Amino acid sequence: MNHISEEKDFLNQLLNMLSNHMPDNTEIVLHDLTGDYNHTIVDIRGGHITGRQIGDSGSNLGLEVLRGTVENGDRYNYVTHTEDGKILRTSSLYIRDENGKVVGSICINSDITDTLKFEDILHRYNRYENTDDKEVFTKNVGELLDHLLQQAQLNVGKIPSKMTKQDKMDFIRYLDEKGAFLITKSGERICKALEISKYTLYSYLDAVRDGAKEEEK
Repeated sequence: MNHISEEKDFLNQLLNMLSNHMPDNTEIVLHDLTGDYNHTIVDIRGGHITGRQIGDSGSNLGLEVLRGTVENGDRYNYVTHTEDGKILRTSSLYIRDENGKVVGSICINSDITDTLKFEDILHRYNRYENTDDKEVFTKNVGELLDHLLQQAQLNVGKIPSKMTKQDKMDFIRYLDEKGAFLITKSGERICKALEISKYTLYSYLDAVRDGAKEEEK
């Protein structure tokens, strides 16, 4: 399979089965990861959980998988959060073509906010693995890039006007590892955030990537 559209009927059956099997507090999402990341969602059931709909974007974890920062993006029973404070139990499965390239994903998000209040009683239902992954859900890649820019600044620990050249390179390294440069026109936003030119941005980016290659040797 080179594109998820080749298995459209099967995937539709699969989502039908899952949505009918799962309780109403569950969202099931099918992403097409072969095109514009701003519009990856091609099917969604229970979208009221995260407030997303067909045509919305994927999460930051998907960017990291496409970037290659995360080699195996499949995750099961991990905790995620929505912007409005819901606590979700999430599982993500990435679909690959015959060459191993990621072409899509299926994600299941169950809202466990209320049931966590009864964790002792419902422990088995709410069982999840502890993980360092911090996945966030946004409606579009603009919001996702805003989140990544905020996290990059927190990682550096300084406001841009106080950053040295090395600080800005660390800022860019963080964004590159998180897949931010896969977002269309992200360079313009990053330049504005760091108050640098496009030439400087890509000069720093080349230096960051060259340094990463040297470390791998």
